[in-house]
Amino acid sequence: MLTDKIYKNIVVKFAGDSGDGMQLTGTQFAETNALFGNDIVTFPDFPAEIRAPIGTIPGVSGYQIHFSSEKILTPGDQYDVLVALNAAALKTNIKSLKPHGIIIANKDGFDDRNLRLAGIPENENPLTNHSLDNFTVYEVDVTKQTKLAVAEFGLGNKEAERCKNMFVLGMVYWMFDRNINNTIQYIEQKFKKSDVLVNANVKALKTGYHFSETSELFSNQYRIEPAHAEKGTYRSINGNQAVSLGLIAASIKAKLPLFLGSYPITPASDILHELSKQKGFEVMTFQAEDEIAGICAAIGASYAGKIGITTSSGPGIALKTEAIGLATMLELPLVICNIQRGGPSTGLPTKTEQADLLQALYGRNGECPLVVIAPSSPSDCYEMSFMAVKIALEHTVPVMFLSDGYLANGAQPWLIKNLDELPEIEPQFITENKDNATYLPYLRNDSLARQHAVPGTPGMEHRIGGLEKEDITGNISYDAANHELMVKIREQKVLNVAKDLPLQTFEQGNENSDALIIGWGSTFGSISSSVKELNADGSNIAQVHLKFINPLPKNFAELIKPFKKVFVAELNNGQLIKIIREKYLVDAIGINKIQGQPFQLLEIKETIKQHFN
Repeated sequence: MLTDKIYKNIVVKFAGDSGDGMQLTGTQFAETNALFGNDIVTFPDFPAEIRAPIGTIPGVSGYQIHFSSEKILTPGDQYDVLVALNAAALKTNIKSLKPHGIIIANKDGFDDRNLRLAGIPENENPLTNHSLDNFTVYEVDVTKQTKLAVAEFGLGNKEAERCKNMFVLGMVYWMFDRNINNTIQYIEQKFKKSDVLVNANVKALKTGYHFSETSELFSNQYRIEPAHAEKGTYRSINGNQAVSLGLIAASIKAKLPLFLGSYPITPASDILHELSKQKGFEVMTFQAEDEIAGICAAIGASYAGKIGITTSSGPGIALKTEAIGLATMLELPLVICNIQRGGPSTGLPTKTEQADLLQALYGRNGECPLVVIAPSSPSDCYEMSFMAVKIALEHTVPVMFLSDGYLANGAQPWLIKNLDELPEIEPQFITENKDNATYLPYLRNDSLARQHAVPGTPGMEHRIGGLEKEDITGNISYDAANHELMVKIREQKVLNVAKDLPLQTFEQGNENSDALIIGWGSTFGSISSSVKELNADGSNIAQVHLKFINPLPKNFAELIKPFKKVFVAELNNGQLIKIIREKYLVDAIGINKIQGQPFQLLEIKETIKQHFN
């Protein structure tokens, strides 16, 4: 139970039916804490079904918020407070509630019908059978109180019930002494076309706040002081929003229009949604009829001298495979954003996983190398998506950007960047024939990048297509030796990207540490926090986190060489570890999780401890 009034860290989980507005509730609570000055990390947890039966386990939707007066990197292993709007929400999430943690339960969501839908026998209601005696339980008839609060507005029964998420949000705002004005402004904007909905939701929010205050339900309020952060202008941002802004920033720096050819797929669709709103920039979005049309349109945009982007997740990347090979053969700049999810096939469309790494590296016919990079946090998606465009344009290669569902939907404060802080981008496009010279499409610079003559440039006509090209001239060639030469050149061109990449550094520890743990992508927060706690307890563990996976940083081999014990942590069945073992002959130890959820700190710490014991 929360017994003190001031805390450094608190984790709250809102959980209910997928129609209860838990994502909106959690987002508002997170944004309010961010405005207050707390550091935040969030973890939205969506059901896979578009509309599962109301009250059932598959229909549970949740939003987890970790807010703190200190720098934090994870959404938290366990909750301090669980808001459960029905029995299914409690049953799904109770295992992650801390001992003596707080439960705010909607009494109406635990009637006989809701218990039956959640698979709980009627005589085993958790609110009455003492199974929750290890927790502090506050039973509130949220549904009844909400309906009473909004009765004056003449809403139907269903519309009135939809306001209950605002009622519980108001309760939690009072509990943590937070101002409700930001959410009131949000409601006024969201429902601006309906005064009735604005007034009803605001009334529900205020009523929930004052209910907590006047009913003396909670023994006291709990306070988390603002975090000490670098000065500047911040906003709350999730990974997909950051990707969109990073792509726009790259478009501005490159002085080229941005074209997104995409087909909607979870969890990548929000990049399409975000970019489609940016009418004030040179951004064009095209929602194609299928995945193949989306990437082919993006390749066409690159061929026309624009920035070609396509977005998808694992199943869609499989469909785009042949077109990725075409972009590789043409040596055109193309950014492929793969927002990974659980697989194979449709798999776990709303859950996170890092299982597309080998697909990104090898999942195409023939020798078809491309650059693979991975952001480490929601805010890092901004800089890494920018880097994806920079690498693609300057090295004339396709780049695979590997994010995942956890980064895509999770949010954290982001220090807004000034464009002057970003590096310049120099596209390899020719738009005029300055010297009236003969154009040789596959003539290369020192990094082996070729210059692409944009169609319509006088005197720069050339042949294009998916057949093998002759070195220098770009003519079709079936010569065996030429094919081998071109394969080697395309491979070396990707490897040459390492010359422009930053050297790999240790996140924690150094070459004299007792062991090294390697991670990539979204596991950064969990690994960093685990290593920090292990080292605080007397261990001496070094940490390296990869953002550039193909090619690897040029000093990576030298950096890992001194270690006798190396761990590789990833949310798959062991993929990066295969690369580490193959390239560097390191007998690495895998730390793996394939449950659609991010690592908990305990899972990493216990594995490392076992190997040392």
